[in-house]
Amino acid sequence: MAEKPDTSTHFDAIIVGAGQAGPPLAGRLTAAGQTVAVIERKLVGGTCVNYGCIPTKTLVASAHAAHVARRSADYGIGTGEVTVDMAKVKARKDGIVEGDRKGVESWLEGMDGCTLIRGHAKFTGPHSLSIDGGSEITADRIFLNVGGRAVVPPIPGLSDVDYLTNVGVLELGSVPEHLVIIGGSYIGLEFAQMYRRFGAEVTVVERGSRLASREDDDVCAAIKEILENDGITIHLDANDIRVSKDGERIAVHTSADGPTVTGSHLLVAVGRQPNTDELGLETAGVATDKRGYVVVDDQLRTNVEHIWAMGDCNGRGAFTHTSYNDFEIVAANLLDDEPRKVSDRIPTYALYIDPPLGRAGMTVAQVRESGRKALVGKRPMTRVGRAVEKGETQGFMKVVVDADTHEILGAAILGVGGDEVIHGILDTMSAKAPYTTLTHTVHIHPTVSELVPTMLEEMKPLQ
Repeated sequence: MAEKPDTSTHFDAIIVGAGQAGPPLAGRLTAAGQTVAVIERKLVGGTCVNYGCIPTKTLVASAHAAHVARRSADYGIGTGEVTVDMAKVKARKDGIVEGDRKGVESWLEGMDGCTLIRGHAKFTGPHSLSIDGGSEITADRIFLNVGGRAVVPPIPGLSDVDYLTNVGVLELGSVPEHLVIIGGSYIGLEFAQMYRRFGAEVTVVERGSRLASREDDDVCAAIKEILENDGITIHLDANDIRVSKDGERIAVHTSADGPTVTGSHLLVAVGRQPNTDELGLETAGVATDKRGYVVVDDQLRTNVEHIWAMGDCNGRGAFTHTSYNDFEIVAANLLDDEPRKVSDRIPTYALYIDPPLGRAGMTVAQVRESGRKALVGKRPMTRVGRAVEKGETQGFMKVVVDADTHEILGAAILGVGGDEVIHGILDTMSAKAPYTTLTHTVHIHPTVSELVPTMLEEMKPLQ
């Protein structure tokens, strides 16, 4: 299969980027008899496979193993000294990532009607793209799946020191002595707990007044408590962050009158930005917003009729599951005559600290702002038998319900199995079924999920 096309090669469709939406869309289009070119300038599989979900959750699993080993005496089990071989931890992660990436590559390379092209794509016209500034290909339809990357903020002194982003931190072959993390949101917090459990001293510096600030106050406070219980130092309200060298170390100044933290390594995790700045979108007439995200409608079409944008680059979701759902929406509309829309999906995601946070729908704060009459239920994990049996009782479950329709508006499960338990609630919400669907269902004992109906039965009016 040719790696580079001849000049002026024409396809039915071009997909720019081989992340979570691109390859399955190529599969659907080629199965429908269309010719497809998939252009990837770096690593097949995108952020999830190479720098996101797959490697980080692999490392989280290793960190959890170390944590459980250190707690073994709590369960009546004796072990020797717990050590972490970071080189082996990294090798395990690398092996899993490589296996996943090669699987996607093999799928695309063996797909009849699909040509995988390696190189950087740039629009030369509404229907044409150049590859590495050379050969040009054209298509009737073009789909963008170019993903995003870490934001590097204009922090004074940052350019004078060596720092890591979510990509570089994955390549560490030894445990840092002291990892300082600028950013108290989802990516930063996962790395914070992970490397603390590997044995590093860890400090999180956050400019805001809360960690994971999109969550309700009680969730933010519980996340902070969980991380502090692991021995992580957290500095909030760091409103004047500056960075400087301190010999071979890195000093992070939190604010004018706040503490200065000196560490061996610095991770910057303050957000993401789309990979849209080198595509030549203006040449094709594709509109972007002020942050660089491609502007799309409810079916992921751009302002140019034959161009779509899927995944992180469209600003309509920042997760693997939203990217894959983007593919499903595009395929349903183009191939199945099924008018699916982005606005139909319920916001849902997880924070993979331990215990994890599973989220679906609205926060309680959002429900209050909406003015709805609502009911709210909450149950600490200390009152969940399965959590007590497992010796993992940090966190709580919370749900908010429309008092008039009895439909579930949102939920937060911060506790053991929270990333799995949330799906029973999410499915009920998707079906637009009343909360009594859960309370009238027999659940397996002993599980965490069986206490969701109990929590629902104990709801009180939201004040």
